[in-house]
Amino acid sequence: MKIKTKQLAQMAVLTAMSILLVLWIHVPIIPMVPYLEYDPADIPILIGTFMFGPLGGLLITAVVCFIQGVAISATGLVGALMHFFATGSFVIVAGNIYKHNRTRKGAIIGLGLGAVTMTVTMALWNIILTPIIYGMPLEAVLSVIWWIVLFNVIKAGVNGGITCAVYKSVSKVLGLELQEPKRVETEVE
Repeated sequence: MKIKTKQLAQMAVLTAMSILLVLWIHVPIIPMVPYLEYDPADIPILIGTFMFGPLGGLLITAVVCFIQGVAISATGLVGALMHFFATGSFVIVAGNIYKHNRTRKGAIIGLGLGAVTMTVTMALWNIILTPIIYGMPLEAVLSVIWWIVLFNVIKAGVNGGITCAVYKSVSKVLGLELQEPKRVETEVE
């Protein structure tokens, strides 16, 4: 993937937006698992994914996760890694589908399947990594796995829905809109 200076600057703007959103907005949404906090940081990442493709979205995700893990998150690099798995899986699926079907329908299908992928991915990673990293018994993780699934469904659904609603207008404001080739129309008599 060759990145031009303008694209790199646009990716940096989206990265900064993502970091600011996680700083300003992070709220628990399920009282039984208050440590799982909703944040809209994935919205600029998904906009970048639609604009620059799945690899561009994955690059933005990696930078955001690193900055968040080092400078913001209480969970540090473990949280950054989990965020990368979650958002990265969402980005790869949504980005690949939208890359091959750049329509509103393609965006909706990509975001929907990306949300499902993120939810399944995070259920599996929580079952695998949480006992290893935090020393929790597997039974304890399994006792809250449905709350984790519900959380990821809500987070991915809200972020995907907002992305779908604002993508075109935000990309135009930021100068990120896709430049379609101009068609030359000829008059036929």
